[in-house]
Amino acid sequence: MGKLAITGGEPSRKKRFDAWPMYTESERHALEDVLVNHNWGGQPFPGKHADAFGKKFAEFHTAKYGQCVNTGTVAIQAALKAIDIRPGDEVIVPAYTWEGTVGPVLLVNAVPVFVDIDPETYCLDAKLIEQAITPRTRAILPVHLGMRFADLDVITPLAAKHKLKVIEDCAHAHGGMWRDKGAGSIGDLGAFSFQSSKLITAGEGGAVITNNLEYFERVQTYINAGRASVTDKFHHRIIGFNYRLGEFQAAVLGAQLERLPEQAQVRQTNMASFESRLGNTRGLGLLKPEPRITRLAPYGYVLKYFAEQMKEIPRAAFVAALQLEGIPCDGLFYEPVYRSSLFPLNPGDFPALSWGRPAPLDLRKMYKCPVSERAAYHEAIWFSHHLFLGGKENVDSIADAIFKVLENIEELRGLEHRAITAQGQSRADRES
Repeated sequence: MGKLAITGGEPSRKKRFDAWPMYTESERHALEDVLVNHNWGGQPFPGKHADAFGKKFAEFHTAKYGQCVNTGTVAIQAALKAIDIRPGDEVIVPAYTWEGTVGPVLLVNAVPVFVDIDPETYCLDAKLIEQAITPRTRAILPVHLGMRFADLDVITPLAAKHKLKVIEDCAHAHGGMWRDKGAGSIGDLGAFSFQSSKLITAGEGGAVITNNLEYFERVQTYINAGRASVTDKFHHRIIGFNYRLGEFQAAVLGAQLERLPEQAQVRQTNMASFESRLGNTRGLGLLKPEPRITRLAPYGYVLKYFAEQMKEIPRAAFVAALQLEGIPCDGLFYEPVYRSSLFPLNPGDFPALSWGRPAPLDLRKMYKCPVSERAAYHEAIWFSHHLFLGGKENVDSIADAIFKVLENIEELRGLEHRAITAQGQSRADRES
């Protein structure tokens, strides 16, 4: 019997962390308001709660216009339609992200072009973008990952130079600011998710924000079954779909947004305490600090694990040991999209992958992004933001468990295969 829980010892933490999502009486009262007013769906459009939330959410991110949609994936798809991405156009995307960032590109019959990530931030490496631009490129879709931003100081002027549009994927960046401008307000549009794991959530849902009225009108028309937008200044008429957000979800989001600044401050304080304990720990690394982020969006906290400094014990074994110590965490949180099981791409299903080419593009085989692959399969460890919403004792329990595993790392030797299998199963469970 060893000292670690995975080898038969007592776990460091036996008490469960508080559950996420959280709710208060504010959500209850808002839901009751929808219930008794009988306007539950998205028609008449926009609903009272969805309209109010969209405006407040946009203002909170220094944008003029905000529109609720039914998922974050649809938010990206609607943004692509707003900038008039056409079949065959190319859109530059990071390799290391959620598959839902890339799927909308294919669903509008455009072509995603994968670019590797910056090893210091795990966001799209702005230095590699220009070499990926071709005459077919029409947009850049940077993802603000974890608690970092893609380098908008490079991406924005580069896009202007090549006459490209920028859609910010802000699914991790609720409330974040870059040089005092809100996430999603710096590019042409910003796309947000309100899925259950996000900083504010209604279970599902999304939003698009922009400072461009024409793009806002196109988004409204696209997600409201092709109907005219509320303002209808530009008179666009396109085939649309019912991608509206229901009023029950919008009501919950309104209450969640009111509470976000207070919760963000608690998370940020606790994460700073966490970093103060982990700094300069052999075998671990932190993402690079970024002073241009002037308001942090404390989403998934990311640690780097360096197996080469820890007797070649793989990350999967380290993560499995932490989990059994009572600390929820994840290693295979994201994969390079082109290698993911959620990206079963058949080129025959997407005609744009074949147009004007001697053979169809096989996106699953034509890319190798080494930084993304290292982060996905060897290095990154993700901790959910809700672990940092309690008191300092919660933070200390996470750090204590990490030190315990590091100090007894040799106990994990021989458990590699079992841990890797469990890690793969964990991601499969999340994907189901």
